Amino acid sequence: MYVHVNKMVTISIRIEKALKEEMDRLSHLNWSEIIRQAIKVKINQEGQKNLVKAILINEKIRKIAPDGFDSTKIIREWRDRNFRIDYSDEMVDSQ
Repeated sequence: MYVHVNKMVTISIRIEKALKEEMDRLSHLNWSEIIRQAIKVKINQEGQKNLVKAILINEKIRKIAPDGFDSTKIIREWRDRNFRIDYSDEMVDSQ
């Protein structure tokens, strides 16, 4: 049986004194958890930005096929060329 334990590290931040006083007034809130969640949200947002950027780049470089182009023929030719099975060396069962 394996038990996964999340190792935590400590970071420190500087905030204005007035903000700290507001946090102290709301001491029933778990500020560490709130900050952890805010960091996760920001990381996810940045990941989404990167995904959107990648999609936009892909759309810019994507080529439109000419009219009448049949991709199935190209795919079949490629597969036949790269995955051809050579049966010439197999022994034929003679009865």
